[in-house]
Amino acid sequence: MFQFLARCNRLFLPSFTKQQLDPAKAKKWQLAILAWRYYITCRALDQ
Repeated sequence: MFQFLARCNRLFLPSFTKQQLDPAKAKKWQLAILAWRYYITCRALDQ
């Protein structure tokens, strides 16, 4: 399930690393997306 969510993240959510977003200057919603993508990626790799 986490692998499917990781694919969906890649397709639908913005990639802030490609945009060179500075986490110190990020807005709260951007930090939430970063945290979500990190959580799903870690869980997908554990399986």
